[in-house]
Amino acid sequence: MAGKFEVYEDRAGKFRFRLKASNGQVVASGEAYESRSAAHKGCESVQKAADGAKVEEVAS
Repeated sequence: MAGKFEVYEDRAGKFRFRLKASNGQVVASGEAYESRSAAHKGCESVQKAADGAKVEEVAS
């Protein structure tokens, strides 16, 4: 089974998304959005940005 995005309303009434791996662990989460549709657009943006994205090592 592939991972999935979940869109939910937080305690402050804002909408957020989280990306869960196939084992159910949260591997990424998004910022707070004013609307459910904006949170869905955030998911879509992450999907597009991650497609073919490189992994880079950066100094701390």
